[in-house]
Amino acid sequence: MLKVKVNLKSNWNRKTNDLWSLGILLLGVMIILLPLIVVLLTSFAPPGAIPGILPDRWTLANYQEAWYRGQFLLAFVNSTLVAIAVTALQIFTSALAGYALARLKFRGRQAVLLLILATLVIPFQLLIIPIFLILKWGHLINTYWALILPSAANGLGIFLLCQYFQTIPVELEEAAAIDGANRLQIIWEVMLPLARPALVTLFLFTFIGEWNDLFKPLVFTTRPELRTVQLALAEFQEQFTNNWPLMMAAITISTIPVLVLFLIGQKQFIQGIATTGVKN
Repeated sequence: MLKVKVNLKSNWNRKTNDLWSLGILLLGVMIILLPLIVVLLTSFAPPGAIPGILPDRWTLANYQEAWYRGQFLLAFVNSTLVAIAVTALQIFTSALAGYALARLKFRGRQAVLLLILATLVIPFQLLIIPIFLILKWGHLINTYWALILPSAANGLGIFLLCQYFQTIPVELEEAAAIDGANRLQIIWEVMLPLARPALVTLFLFTFIGEWNDLFKPLVFTTRPELRTVQLALAEFQEQFTNNWPLMMAAITISTIPVLVLFLIGQKQFIQGIATTGVKN
């Protein structure tokens, strides 16, 4: 009888803890989603509406007007081009450097890894003057390369793939080497397919970061034809400061691509983050 009472009490405590956890999670979700809901509701409201109030009349005119007045088509093309180029370069450099740090045994390997990790604490703004001078010396200011090359390699991507490669059994590489594969073939045909979750994670981190970047386009470019989405959004907000529905529509337009991209790759993203913390 006493054992039954103890079990009932234990079950009750467990259910109570689960309810508290669920309540805290729901509260956190509401806090995170509330600004997004306000932006979305206001973007469908007619001109002059108060932000956050449910509109009495729904309209898509704000999106059409924001799209053409902000010239977002050119900005979307530029941001997509820059984000894809930077992402491809970071995956390439991170895969080679991460594999070397994970598999090759050489003196000073840990020191190199620590040095790479140390770069993560250095703000990009601190390096802006030497980067600007290098780009100016190479006549790259006001070109796409000024937006791509400064982010071609990243310490986070190298560390991410290094950690993931260490979770892959060495026996798979040895089997590929016995079959006649060289080092590059092993990386391309064995390691990279197995590191898909980490690659997707790096892709999402890099693409979203470049899509949301305002600093580089603001400093390295002045030509209107090189405007990115965030630069176009900043200029748009300066012009329509008092038109809340129009501004919220522009913000929604600039957010949709990265939101869709994250929803598509969220499963691989979670798996990649979870696995890179495990080391064999």
